[in-house]
Amino acid sequence: MSARPISKGTVLRAIGLMSGTSLDGVDAAWIETDGEQVFATGPSLTLPYDADLRAKLRRILDQAPGLTEDDPIVTDAVARLTEAHVRAVLALGQPADIIGFHGQTILHQPQNRRTWQVGDAAILARRTGVPVAYDFRSADVAAGGEGAPLVPVFHAALARDLEWPLAILNIGGVANVTFIGADSGLVAFDTGPGNGPLDDWAARHTGERFDRDGALAGAGKVDAAVLARLLAHPYFARPAPKSLDRLDFAHALAASGLDTCSAVDGAATLAAFTARSVAMAKLPAAPRTWLVCGGGRHNPAIMAALCAALPAPVMPVETVGWDGDALEAQCFGFLAARTLAGLPISFPGTTGVPTPLPGGKLVSP
Repeated sequence: MSARPISKGTVLRAIGLMSGTSLDGVDAAWIETDGEQVFATGPSLTLPYDADLRAKLRRILDQAPGLTEDDPIVTDAVARLTEAHVRAVLALGQPADIIGFHGQTILHQPQNRRTWQVGDAAILARRTGVPVAYDFRSADVAAGGEGAPLVPVFHAALARDLEWPLAILNIGGVANVTFIGADSGLVAFDTGPGNGPLDDWAARHTGERFDRDGALAGAGKVDAAVLARLLAHPYFARPAPKSLDRLDFAHALAASGLDTCSAVDGAATLAAFTARSVAMAKLPAAPRTWLVCGGGRHNPAIMAALCAALPAPVMPVETVGWDGDALEAQCFGFLAARTLAGLPISFPGTTGVPTPLPGGKLVSP
């Protein structure tokens, strides 16, 4: 199949690929969809980055504002990251008509009309023999949108038979919420930090890539003064739609006094920071339920903090039969189908674009 637009309603076998701000690896997932409905979901997997690539990507995050596509650190990372995505597709071993390739975000500055996801879609298409949809965020940012989050339209497709109003919270390196109103209207935005600061704290204090099983945060006590300083960040007063770069809170964290906390108290404070940020989110109405996906739902300390901070039931998305580890990868398979069909992928209520906007580019093998 070539990467040519298709007629609306064409059902496709799609593989979605997502490598998120947690920098942990590539998620791959297979779905069957026409870009409006999800007819079937299939196998999924996670292929972790090796430690050297993860460390290099973390360094690139810090240096990204001053880098170009030709810098050796970028070209090497792109080659290795693309190869990891090729391996993920081949390991999944599923027939596909289209691949949705998000790439790895290394810079997100919508206020400067700039968003940068690295990865070579042409090589991915050539190595897998499957057309690839990619670069899902640039058109939105160029039109004055936030470029994120893009998952709300997929959430809405999955939630067709659930009770609304409903909030779906994704906790990756950054946390974002999709609100589906009683009238099916969509509102979405980044709520604040997700796992990112806690991952960095755990790596610094324990050598682990993340707070495994919430052991570090669960053993500590929240520092109320540090938390109050973090929650005073001006981002939380901004109206939605709004979005974050993974490192947008780096200065605030450094100035908050967090470094005076013990390892366990600092972790507990960061888990509370994630949860309280969510609780401060200004939604159009009170959700009946909060469904949680992303890596953060595996951290009992974060989930307990969410349950304490939110007035409605909080539960992992598995409660309604979704796969919370595959959800974002499935989304980019869904968005690939929408790209082929010329359907919008971002909306005024989700990214702030003036009108519903198609997005993504296409490349054939």
